[in-house]
Amino acid sequence: MRRAFGFVLLFWLGLVSSAFALAEDAQISKLEPVTVAGENSVAMFTAEIADTEELRARGLMFRHILPEDRAMLFDFGKPRPVSMWMKNTIISLDMLFIRSDGTIAAIAENTVPKSLDVVSVQTPVRGVLEVTAGTVKRLGLKVNDKVYHRIFNTAEE
Repeated sequence: MRRAFGFVLLFWLGLVSSAFALAEDAQISKLEPVTVAGENSVAMFTAEIADTEELRARGLMFRHILPEDRAMLFDFGKPRPVSMWMKNTIISLDMLFIRSDGTIAAIAENTVPKSLDVVSVQTPVRGVLEVTAGTVKRLGLKVNDKVYHRIFNTAEE
């Protein structure tokens, strides 16, 4: 009897956690390709697009992994100064602050997980691309390198 109860409890816990996982996935509005080109490198990412206030507020919080070929692109709709933080973000990230023409305005490397320190730029940017920490170094990315995606009108270049 106890074993059967334990099995039923585990079954229901599995269903509940699956439902939460599906609800979390439902918050991802879309996945789109993003290409980043440095002087000597080009890399393509599959990016989750954070283009609503809710998606931007949640960002990559509570994630335990971010594969090297995945990213999150924050779309702010129009250029503006931007502030980010790592609250509830478990993994270290590199952040690319991107102007409306697709050029990188600033880079924050190896951000500190769960930090409440603000990472910001006063230069107006249209978006921020978050990638796995170490990506900027691995690709040799610098300010003024280019990001290709439809929000920067660079997807066809």
